[in-house]
Order: sequence, then structure tokens, then C-alpha cells
Amino acid sequence: MSARPRGYASIVTELVQLERRIESQSSGDRAKLEARARLLAWGGNAWHLLEFGIALTAGIVAGSIALVGFGADSLIEGLSGFVIVWLFTGSRGSTESAERRAQQLIAASYFILAAYIGVESVRTLIGGHHPETSWVGIGLAAFTAPTMPLLARAKRRVGRKLNSSATVNEAAQNMICAYLSVALLFGLLANAVAGWWWADPAAALIIAAVAVREGRERWRCEGCCDAC
Repeated sequence: MSARPRGYASIVTELVQLERRIESQSSGDRAKLEARARLLAWGGNAWHLLEFGIALTAGIVAGSIALVGFGADSLIEGLSGFVIVWLFTGSRGSTESAERRAQQLIAASYFILAAYIGVESVRTLIGGHHPETSWVGIGLAAFTAPTMPLLARAKRRVGRKLNSSATVNEAAQNMICAYLSVALLFGLLANAVAGWWWADPAAALIIAAVAVREGRERWRCEGCCDAC
């Protein structure tokens, strides 16, 4: 009779130890994923800073609101990247309140971008300002369009493994950057080749409209990583 209790206690002990090993392994896996999320955010920010400088300079030289708006989008994407770094520094990433705050900060950045670009685009259209050709801007857009989806895919994969809506939303900004690159490329080429000066602010308005839609969706998305 005494052997049974000892055998039962041994099984319970082994189960407890196994559970602790699983928890330890899960914590280690999450730590690696969080480190990867921070690395992707830092890497993306390095490019966005360079992208911002090129787009802003080229936009000012050519008088292109679309290029200036694209540069502003790059800066906001960088700020969103810093939000992800903040989220996964310390133990914030495991708290629901920090996750939600990060989502709201990223969503707010869309609205700021849309407001600026929308006002400047309308002013350009009403004023009839003709931007000059910018081959630097065309080259930047042509390079960004195919490369941003790769970064977005990597961030989205990590975000889903972490069950982090904020990370998935930040990855969506990189996809938006790719779409905006296509719109920017069309506007700049239309102005350069066909002389359609209005294509530049029109492309900028597309950027603003996409930013508003995405900002609204991200603000409403509460803890819905799979749906984002």
C-alpha cells in the first residue's frame, strides 16, 4: 500500500518539473521572438531614416508634394518602429494595456500623415504648382516598391507568433509604404514623361486616403491580431 502513494507523488513531481521546463522553454522562445521584433524594427528604422532624407531633399528640390509626403510617411514609419522597440523592452510586451497603447500610437501616426499630405496636396492643385522632374525620387520609389513587402512579411510573421496586434499593424505600414511607392512612381513618371503635373499631388492624395483608412482600421482593432 505504501508503494502507491510514493509512485503517485513521483508522477506528480515529474509532471510539475515537465510543466516548468515547458514554461521555461516558452519564455525563452518569446524572448527570442521579441529580440527579433526589435531587430527588425531597428533595421527598418535605419532604412526609413535614409528614405526620409532622400525623399524630403528630392521633394524640396523638385517641389513635389508627393515626394515630401512619402518622406513624411517614412518618418512616421520610423516612429512606429520605435513604438515596437518600446513595446518589447522590459516586460511591456506581455501586458494588454501596453499592447493597446502601442496600437493607438501607430494608428494616430496615420492620421497625422493624412492631415499634412491632404492639406498640401489641395494647396498644390488649387495653386496650379508644377513640380519638376525628379529622377532621384523615381529611383527611390522603384527600389522601395519591391523591398518593403519583404520587411513587412518578416515583421508580420514575428507579430503573429507573439500574438501582437501592434507588431502586425506596424508591418502593415511597411506594406502601405510599398503601395504608396507604386502610386508615387506613377505620379513622378507621369509628370516626367507626359508632363501631367497634377499627377504628383493626385498621387499624394492617394497616399493620404490610404493613411486615413488604415489609421481608422488600426484604431478600431482591439486585440485582434489574427484579423489585422
